[in-house]
Amino acid sequence: MLKKVLCASALLLGLSACSNDQAPKTDTANSNAAPSSGTLDKIKQSGTVVLGYRDSSIPFSYIADNPNQPVGFAHDLQLQVVEALKKELNNPNLKIRYNLVTSQNRIPLVSNGTVDLECGSTTNNKERQQQVDFSVGFFQVGSRLLTANDSGVKDFADLKGKKLVTTAGTTSERYIRQHEKELGIGEVISAKDHAESFLMLQNGRAAAFMMDDILLAGEKSKAKDPNKWVIVGTAPIQEVYGCMLRKGDTGFKQVVDDAIKATYASGQINDMYKKWFEQPIPPKNINLNFPMSDAVKALISNPHDRDQ
Repeated sequence: MLKKVLCASALLLGLSACSNDQAPKTDTANSNAAPSSGTLDKIKQSGTVVLGYRDSSIPFSYIADNPNQPVGFAHDLQLQVVEALKKELNNPNLKIRYNLVTSQNRIPLVSNGTVDLECGSTTNNKERQQQVDFSVGFFQVGSRLLTANDSGVKDFADLKGKKLVTTAGTTSERYIRQHEKELGIGEVISAKDHAESFLMLQNGRAAAFMMDDILLAGEKSKAKDPNKWVIVGTAPIQEVYGCMLRKGDTGFKQVVDDAIKATYASGQINDMYKKWFEQPIPPKNINLNFPMSDAVKALISNPHDRDQ
């Protein structure tokens, strides 16, 4: 009887399971009702923070050697927020529960309160700002093309009559579907995630894979022969990544933003960046060799939550 009461209480708080496990769990709850209380109250009462993670957004949030533990640059930022929450809520034993999200369900799961915080590879833009709030930005990217080095594709103009794959639910997908006719693309294929997009490219089902340049570098690193693939093209769109949280939750956003800004101000962000972008990373110990751009340096020097 007590267990039923506790489970009922957890459901009222917007939790999807009566469990304190820290292993990643896929939560398929799709309730339209967000929790009535703020996220800080929800976390305080449950003693658990729910972190959204991606399984293939290298090097931001992904599964590598341990299937029960996400890793990545954005995930490390999430853990900085968790440490700040422990102090804010005076709970050094705050538990973490992981919830797998995809490009398609990440916004609903944040907006309905199933996920408290999602730090992955999510672009902050005006359309999404209508549904969720974003932290200060932590990365800036451009959408480019990954292709075989002998494909003859050098830029978007070379895709006439050819098939292009991108990942469903992304800003790259939206952009290319708006412009596919003027570019003369033969067909745009939408895959479920970045790993599937790259697999379609590798299998010859598409001539190129369009996505954020750093995510393309991450997929390239997983290839059997990374040297076979090259990132090309002039980026038609520039975007800023931020962590997603429930819209209008100013108290929680303050904690998230302050934790990220403190990581910037301390210089710890530089070590984190080198770890994930300039050193060998799991699962194949490939070095992305992706030095920090001037745009990212500017985000760190002057943090903001704007879309550009």
